[in-house]
Amino acid sequence: MNIFEAVVQGIVQGITEFLPVSSSGHLLISQHILGVKENNLFFNVMLHIGTLIAVLAVYYKTILNLTVACFTLLLKLFTGKLHLKKINKNEQMVLNIIIGLLPLFLLFLPLPGMLGNVKQVAEELSNEKNIIIVGISLIATSILIYKGIHVKHYSTFKNVTYDSHHKSAICDGKSKISFLDALWIGITQFIAAIFPGISRSGSTLSVGLMRGINKQEALDYSFILGIPAIIAAAALELKDVFEEKTFSSIEITPLIVGVIVSAIVGFLSIKIFKWLLKTDKMMIFVIYTFTVGLGALIVGIIEKILGFNVFTGISI
Repeated sequence: MNIFEAVVQGIVQGITEFLPVSSSGHLLISQHILGVKENNLFFNVMLHIGTLIAVLAVYYKTILNLTVACFTLLLKLFTGKLHLKKINKNEQMVLNIIIGLLPLFLLFLPLPGMLGNVKQVAEELSNEKNIIIVGISLIATSILIYKGIHVKHYSTFKNVTYDSHHKSAICDGKSKISFLDALWIGITQFIAAIFPGISRSGSTLSVGLMRGINKQEALDYSFILGIPAIIAAAALELKDVFEEKTFSSIEITPLIVGVIVSAIVGFLSIKIFKWLLKTDKMMIFVIYTFTVGLGALIVGIIEKILGFNVFTGISI
């Protein structure tokens, strides 16, 4: 991998990890177009580290507060003073994160026959040379986001307030995420982990909105929930790296460049996402993911018929 390819994939990872367009789907599409034959696990791990740096930079204050809340919860638990009805917002968030992460353990659920477990099936889908699955998943992401941003028109969970002139109603949604909300969002994150093309941030945000949660609260929870998910994904890939010894196949300069680019672009992506959600401009992602998904689906079908990659001429 050269520096140009590292920059391209760093940009793709930084943008798509946090914007609701699917990082896994776009990385597969970019590799498909560039003709990258093998998916270098070590490089992917480092790109994840770059985006992890980005989210830590944006939410460092929240993370510090949650760390303190975690120790407070443990202290209350061991002293017998833990009462769920009396916990504060940060302690509630810690418990919600734990609940939201539980469905990810289903990735290690064994499947009947020779299929292995859910994680291995997900890896097979990500290694698929044909991009039909990515196209279908991106279209599913588009539908989810559309449903999420329009839920305020029919949600039964509305919290209606009025502006300073008491003229226009504002539907804010719930400011508190319940344990059931966290579980539904966690299940959605599990599904997104299986199919390349289903955006983790987009799908979890949309389900949060469908549950009637305030849009900024839902977005912050989605990003915070993504931190341990990113760490876990990087750790699992790192384990595979040492087993397969793929770290020896990449040069250090493209590696460093890719990490820096993914961190900077990821930081900007989070800020842009928060602004677009606040200003109700999320339809751009509905249109974009549907267009890219439809394009990938059409190209994938054509390649399946022709038997080769239309960008590189390589047989599939």
